[in-house]
Amino acid sequence: MPNRTKISLFSGTALLAASFMSTAALAQDITIAFSSDELGATSYNPITSSNLNSAASLIYDRLVEQDADQSYHPHLATSWDEAADGMSWVFHLKAGVTFHDGTPFNAQTVADWIPDFADTDNAYLVGAVASVEVIDELTVKLVMSRPEPNLLYNLSSTFMGIPGQVAYDELGDEFGVSAAVGTGPFMLDSFAIGLETVLVRNADYAWASDLSENQGAAHIGQITFREIPDQSTAFLELKTGGIDMLLGVPTAFLEILKVESNITIIQMPGTGIHYMPINVTAPPFDDINVRQATGLAINQEAIVASIYNGVGAPAHNFLISSLPEAVVDRSLNVSYDLERANALLDAAGWVMGDDNIRVKDGTPLSVSLFTQNGTEFTTLTQVVQAQLADIGMEAVITVFDSSTIRDEYKNNRHQLAVRGYDWNNSDILDWFFSGERIGYPNVSMWVDDEGQRLNDVAMEESNNSDERIANFTAYHEYVLAQHLFVPIYQPTKNIAYNLDRVSVPEVVQGTRFRSQTVLDMSVVE
Repeated sequence: MPNRTKISLFSGTALLAASFMSTAALAQDITIAFSSDELGATSYNPITSSNLNSAASLIYDRLVEQDADQSYHPHLATSWDEAADGMSWVFHLKAGVTFHDGTPFNAQTVADWIPDFADTDNAYLVGAVASVEVIDELTVKLVMSRPEPNLLYNLSSTFMGIPGQVAYDELGDEFGVSAAVGTGPFMLDSFAIGLETVLVRNADYAWASDLSENQGAAHIGQITFREIPDQSTAFLELKTGGIDMLLGVPTAFLEILKVESNITIIQMPGTGIHYMPINVTAPPFDDINVRQATGLAINQEAIVASIYNGVGAPAHNFLISSLPEAVVDRSLNVSYDLERANALLDAAGWVMGDDNIRVKDGTPLSVSLFTQNGTEFTTLTQVVQAQLADIGMEAVITVFDSSTIRDEYKNNRHQLAVRGYDWNNSDILDWFFSGERIGYPNVSMWVDDEGQRLNDVAMEESNNSDERIANFTAYHEYVLAQHLFVPIYQPTKNIAYNLDRVSVPEVVQGTRFRSQTVLDMSVVE
């Protein structure tokens, strides 16, 4: 009987159906459950998907990988050369790489792949690429329409995992839904949306990046990614041996797990925040004073202490604190100030009623507060609800699964929501606040001429890294001044695993738990 190791990842993962290998022949299997940050993936098409999980990094390789220290490492590209004026990049490609369906990876693959991003939500990733020239079989040149100081970061993102062009063209809209083909160390075996994803080892894999000690096929034969939205359930499965690894361990469970002799915890710096977007088109939040008061009502420090036991950090603006663009005018950072919040609502005409709910022109200050299922988000939302009550705002909570809540956003049926993102780059501002993405991901429903101008300058007119930082800082400050959201919490990334079942490298390479680490994992015999 196969030796099965199970890893659980909290996620709303979608799971594909495509068989490449008999699972009965595999000797070592694992199962993975996703963190709440990875909920909601409904496709493994990296070109068109707006949300991907860790499984995608195992199916697809990237030209470039980013390490935890923000350095860039070759992968499918062995090296690259940037022109002095930033108007072209030449990438030298790794020889002998093949896709899961046996077709070769080469310069023509890159030339065919880049244009596929046109007219997708992810087009901005290659928006500066004017054309792609094939120099020879393993050399490709990106001709730029403008300098793009963020190009290496873009190329290292999960959304720029490279799919097999033959399968991509043949499957059309079904690519990533009924099958997925990449060059990665694992191949998609089956996919059931909201339930599980099964990946099997690519036995021919021999082109890992230098972030992996193992340069050949993975030690693990099969990975089953389970979706366990309820974090308490996933936690209990880890304790009782139902799973062997848990990605995205809630901070509330860390101290409990530390007393388990066979459980080890790895903590990584966080790459996102939890926050509350405000729908600026939905009364009463079309009034900027009400939006500002809402932000001042949230006590970030108390939340970190009470919910997260001091693990992680309070968030006071939209970017993780390690980014230079997070350093803004201090007056724009959002911090708890109950007295000022109440004064703003008084001035806006909202009078406190006998039932401690404010009223204006006969209308109570009662609003909807959406959240997604999962213990950590529902607990956080309940605390936010209680803090809003302190300013006389009644927030009625509705819990949705990750797919349904997006439909609510797109149909403009929301007012407030508690959610999170996972992205360690300032262009997340473009993703959530560009007027071109109303509904989702621009959940704030914000359209503003000056905001879009600053967005476009930051995204398209930065000639070098210093200019990019300055431009995104200016855009970030303008967004903060409009009170479009309430920053709440900067989580850490917590991983727990059973020492008796799985061996994991002491150092998790990269900014996230991805293929470079999984390649060096093994099942404990």
